[in-house]
Amino acid sequence: MFFSIIIPLYNRPQEIDELLYTLTKQTYLQFEVLVIEDGSKNDAKAIVDSYQDQLDIKYYFKENAGQGFARNYAFERANGDYFIIFDSDILVPPDYLEIVKNYLYEHHLDAYGGPDAAHDSFTPVQKAISYAMTSPFTTGGIRGNKKHVGQFHPRSFNMGVSRQAWEKVGGFILTRLGEDIEYSIRIHEAGFKIGLIPEAKVYHKRRTSFSQFYKQLHFFGRARINIYKHFPKELKLVHFFPAAFTLFVGFTILCNLIYPPLAYVCNFLVLIYFLLIFFHSWAVNKSLKVAFLSIISSFIQLTAYGLGFIQDLFKRVVFNGGNGK
Repeated sequence: MFFSIIIPLYNRPQEIDELLYTLTKQTYLQFEVLVIEDGSKNDAKAIVDSYQDQLDIKYYFKENAGQGFARNYAFERANGDYFIIFDSDILVPPDYLEIVKNYLYEHHLDAYGGPDAAHDSFTPVQKAISYAMTSPFTTGGIRGNKKHVGQFHPRSFNMGVSRQAWEKVGGFILTRLGEDIEYSIRIHEAGFKIGLIPEAKVYHKRRTSFSQFYKQLHFFGRARINIYKHFPKELKLVHFFPAAFTLFVGFTILCNLIYPPLAYVCNFLVLIYFLLIFFHSWAVNKSLKVAFLSIISSFIQLTAYGLGFIQDLFKRVVFNGGNGK
């Protein structure tokens, strides 16, 4: 089996250097790498060229059109039986391709996704953000989980698509705002088999500050409404949880200002929830600092997503009469 690893890139040369280095350590060697520079001002051509003697790697520069269309550009030029899509901000364990190859031989999948985790080299803030995006106490816990609610949809930071599926379904039709979920749904609706490969994890650096993390999760909340506009049945009850949490926080603040007796109850519930996050993160990360930061990152994960979700729910559904995209 020959893999084509596809990496869209936009103004992140340092990230691609770290990612490409991890690809040189793969135990399975039947793969090529396609780096698509999506109109970057700070390009990574010199860095990519430095790996020419270590990897079967190709570098393409195109006008900026967004990561979804950058992946399409690579699909059209790839030689692999299977396309593997990575975000530039990940690190790949040495046995990743070996794991994927063995799993695909034993369990036929036309598309797959894998989970993400925090690397030991990550900063405490990065580990806390990773916790928030994988915790069972946030909506992050439904990503890369065998107990995923409804049909599993691979995410583009760690996603594979067979050539056969691409040839029938085509590529991405959205370039942002949930483009990977929309693509997964179309692959599934075309009759192809999609699944999770639990051991095919990557280390996802995500954002390096809470302000960047807030912007990203606000965008994700808006993206969920974008998916709803294309596939209404894909909006599940769990997707309302961040919005409900955000409204509850607002209600709690209001109670503290105007009705203290009820505020005591609300404050107690919030405290219990944060304690659950603290002790669970402490058990997972073995760090008091990361456990404390995980309270902050989880709060941001829920409220940022919730606010983005509420914003576009009213803007694009309620006040738009449920019509239009």
